[in-house]
Amino acid sequence: MLFKDFDPLKEEMLQILDQKGNIVNDKLVPKIKKATLMKMYKTMVLGRIADDKAVQFQRQGRMLTYAPNHGQEAAQLGSIAAMDDNDWLVLAFRELNAMLYKGVTLEQSYLYWYGNEMGAKYDEDVKVLPINVPIGSQINHAAGIAYASKLNKTGEVALAFIGDGGTSHGEFHEGMSFAAAYDLPMIVVIQNNHYAISTPRKKVIKSKTLAQKAIAYGIPGIQVDGNDPLAMYLAVEKARERAANGDGPTLIEAVTYRMGPHTTSDNPKLYREDKEVQEWAKKDPLIRFKKYLIDKKYWSNKKDEELQETSKKEVLDAFKKVEKSGLVDLEDIFKYTYEKLTPNLEKQMNAYKKYLDEVGE
Repeated sequence: MLFKDFDPLKEEMLQILDQKGNIVNDKLVPKIKKATLMKMYKTMVLGRIADDKAVQFQRQGRMLTYAPNHGQEAAQLGSIAAMDDNDWLVLAFRELNAMLYKGVTLEQSYLYWYGNEMGAKYDEDVKVLPINVPIGSQINHAAGIAYASKLNKTGEVALAFIGDGGTSHGEFHEGMSFAAAYDLPMIVVIQNNHYAISTPRKKVIKSKTLAQKAIAYGIPGIQVDGNDPLAMYLAVEKARERAANGDGPTLIEAVTYRMGPHTTSDNPKLYREDKEVQEWAKKDPLIRFKKYLIDKKYWSNKKDEELQETSKKEVLDAFKKVEKSGLVDLEDIFKYTYEKLTPNLEKQMNAYKKYLDEVGE
């Protein structure tokens, strides 16, 4: 009934925790085990610290261009926590928190942004696709996984993420249309952080909500407070039930905000006001989630201080390992484009090896 109760055309937003961490709808609070709640919060803290440090590392010239997650933690963690271990996570490029929760290590994530291909090679049992930079193509990847799941009757559900601007790309519509037509077990979460790089969402899309795009595909769509981890959990939990029952895909719009730049190559001060950023800072997902856990007697300020310290150490230790062994071999730059080196790539690689020998590298 959840999706029938919230009409995306009327801009009705699902919210359980307000920005201060108070429950605004007792009837909708999902039943989540304490261990799951704590894993969500601890991953959120680790993700926030790792994200802020990654920006610092890049500014220091110690990491390549990076796409920050600060402010979007709940949209990711509420979603992935509602999925089963057997399900697939299909990424765009701003899903650090979901990756960490699903089993990708921080070291692996840092390796990727360091420029090392091994950062896209996860452990065998981790059902996460590599980071996908081309906008929108991950929706087709998710639809393909969901189609295979349906054909092979594996029970796996694909959870995919995309940004608000990405919903204007053709591959988003192609993947959604295909998944809807074949009733595939797929969930798509739109992280509406209000900006497609520097372009405001209101200048790109005329529809009142992004969730209402689901109407064209004949599937449910719902707009959710993306900074509310409980609301995100509930929406994805119900969407997964639909998928597992053979009822097809669901489109979820997580209304959130990107507190930092689009990437470290971007300067958001050129296109948005500080006042807007300050207002969204009051809606920080960590503030409300922490209060909720303290109110439930699951957490305390003292434990939080300890977690902050241990998480900082974990982040710094992970990056030290990356800096120590993260440089790639020359061959790695060439050999991961195709299954086998093409004659042109082999020629380029040998020419560069010769150049390095001549300059004494």
